[in-house]
Amino acid sequence: MSNDPARPSGPADEVTQSKGTVTFRDIFALPEYRALYLSTVVNWVGDYLSRAAVTVLVYHQSESVLLSAVSFAIGYLPWFFGPVLAALADRYPYRRIMIVSDLCRMVLIALLLIPGLPVPVMLLVLLLAGLGAPPTQAARSALLPVIVGRERLALALATNQTTGQAAQVFGYLVGATLAVALTPRIALGIDVATFALSALLIAFGVRRRPTVQAPSQRTHLLQETAEGFRLVFGHPALRSIAIVVFTATVFAIVPEGLAAAWAAEGTRDPATRGLDQGMIMAAGPLGFVIGGILFNRLVPAAERARLIPYLAVLPPLFLVPSLLGPPAEIVALLVMLSGVVQGALLPTLNATFVLALPQSFRARAFGVMNSGVQLSQFGAVMITGTLADHFWLPLVVGLWSIGGTLAMVVLAISWPSQQTFTEAVEAANRPEPAHQADGPGSARLPTTSVTPERPQPRR
Repeated sequence: MSNDPARPSGPADEVTQSKGTVTFRDIFALPEYRALYLSTVVNWVGDYLSRAAVTVLVYHQSESVLLSAVSFAIGYLPWFFGPVLAALADRYPYRRIMIVSDLCRMVLIALLLIPGLPVPVMLLVLLLAGLGAPPTQAARSALLPVIVGRERLALALATNQTTGQAAQVFGYLVGATLAVALTPRIALGIDVATFALSALLIAFGVRRRPTVQAPSQRTHLLQETAEGFRLVFGHPALRSIAIVVFTATVFAIVPEGLAAAWAAEGTRDPATRGLDQGMIMAAGPLGFVIGGILFNRLVPAAERARLIPYLAVLPPLFLVPSLLGPPAEIVALLVMLSGVVQGALLPTLNATFVLALPQSFRARAFGVMNSGVQLSQFGAVMITGTLADHFWLPLVVGLWSIGGTLAMVVLAISWPSQQTFTEAVEAANRPEPAHQADGPGSARLPTTSVTPERPQPRR
């Protein structure tokens, strides 16, 4: 295995040197990527199936809309502890983290199959099961560049993210259908099976690798978590990416989160209302799939990087016409156009972010990012939902989107030069200093986290 932790061994090394166009065949030719990809897909489908089913199960048992909503929103709570939980993935091998997490969640979700389980117990089980998501996602994110290499990374990330959007649409639709037409426990049983299948795929499809953080480098878990925050927000390149991703999330999630109320604004017919809601909710993920596949497949990497500050302004800008209260079909079109640009933008940002991270800090940094995204979504939906209770919903979304557009313009103007990102990637790929001889508590932040920010014109 290569001594450089930022570079994988085997076929991916060849791709790192490749200057040609990367295709889907290239990434799926890697057996480890196929295993990791399939594990991720079945996990996503199972999660969305169970999320849709649990809301129905809780509602049937409690006849409370509030408790049903709580059962859906409880999935966000573990992300308040996400950075700390994600720091565990830097302490132990990524493969082990993913397998153990899948098996623990399999057992916990299986408890929901017990008939007559009290609603408070069900909510507690959901909360405990959700604690496995941050370390698993951090481990997957950190392992992906090791498996696919630098040249394949952008397309692999785009493939994963677009598949995730498709899995969300499929899981919600199928989960709700099974829960209403048959029984929610069928969907929950499928979720249990997906965790088992995911653990098997990782166990037999991903090879063992040592932990990226030696025991002698470990300090206190909270201190290591704080190092992840300092790394992300202490370097101009990483900080700029994080702020753009969080801002895009805050302003793009609103149509999906308010889709039910938005559909009710336009019609009193339950059948039409359901169709409008589904159309608005599915438009964003559908647009993301289209943008992610086409943009990241057809546009060269250098051009993608150059377009980032211009693309960032478009997702909230496309939603500004909702201020006029258009019909649901137009709303869905606007949401889809916003999703197309997000699909073009976010995988490129993610790939740049990954490459600018030292290997031993990747899981912690992704814990910060994943938690920020989840909590940003939660906060945005709660704030706009509260405002929509007192004001006309299209007005709320339109003004919210105007604010997002102005924020993105400011971020685009202050976007760092390409040289800043190039230097960050080069620094991250230099061998990290060994601290094993220094004794416990000697771990230090890599040089990329303390590089002084020099004002440079954006190119």
